[in-house]
Amino acid sequence: MTKLYGSLEAGGTKFVCAVGDENFQVVEKTQFPTTTPYETIEKTVEFFKRYEDRLAGIAIGSFGPIDIDQNSQTYGFVTTTPKEHWSQVDLLGLIQKEFNIPFYFTTDVNSSAYGEALVRKNVKSLVYYTIGTGIGAGAIQDGKFVGGIGHTEAGHVYVPRHPRDYANEFTGVCPFHNGCLEGLAAGPSLEARTGIRGELIEQNSDVWDIQAFYIAQAAVQATLLYRPQVIVFGGGVMAQEHMLRRVREKFIALLNGYVPVPDVTEYIVTPGVPENGSATLGNFALAKQVSER
Repeated sequence: MTKLYGSLEAGGTKFVCAVGDENFQVVEKTQFPTTTPYETIEKTVEFFKRYEDRLAGIAIGSFGPIDIDQNSQTYGFVTTTPKEHWSQVDLLGLIQKEFNIPFYFTTDVNSSAYGEALVRKNVKSLVYYTIGTGIGAGAIQDGKFVGGIGHTEAGHVYVPRHPRDYANEFTGVCPFHNGCLEGLAAGPSLEARTGIRGELIEQNSDVWDIQAFYIAQAAVQATLLYRPQVIVFGGGVMAQEHMLRRVREKFIALLNGYVPVPDVTEYIVTPGVPENGSATLGNFALAKQVSER
């Protein structure tokens, strides 16, 4: 009987559940809104139960912060998230207890980074950012995730504010930090500045240059901290081609030739896995990995 692998991309807005075959081809995929923990986890379990007799493993890539320390009493928990009702929820434990198979637990951006590395030939160091409702990043060095006692939280680093934000005393929308990358550059910051939802803002609006200024800073940070072969920007904000151009231009100006990098059109890119499937592909591979241990 063909083995199947499970993927859960647990996002703050929606949960994406999928099962894939041994070639990591999707057998079935579904998604539903992230509501209360009880309702959302129940739907997740129901989906995977249909394949229980063939599942060899499941990987979960979750919104965070999460506890990934296997020696911790709260391993598998969503911890200090601003997502209502989800703080200190035992996400892994509540799903895992329903199955007798191994699980892999990491961040959603780590899952995406792993998937992106799989489809890029000879790439062993990569940083993946999602720029959407929130901002997070996963980094891979020599095929392994970067992290220690916990995962990185690249969306909550402090960044110099754009002159216009400084003049307007705009410090962002993050409930934890004034002036962090997520608060200043995630999707909700667009509406906070303009009163207009991001997808309705004209491409020639100056607000996109403000946004690109911050995202380019993220690319500079990734370059200097990790020296990756590729930086991938995913998420709704970066789905527009004009944003990629703006970010590349501002990155070149901010880095100012300090260290060598590849051609910027090959260095700063959008996802290589179609249809936002990076995390699903990465999870299939991580589920196979944990099933073979």
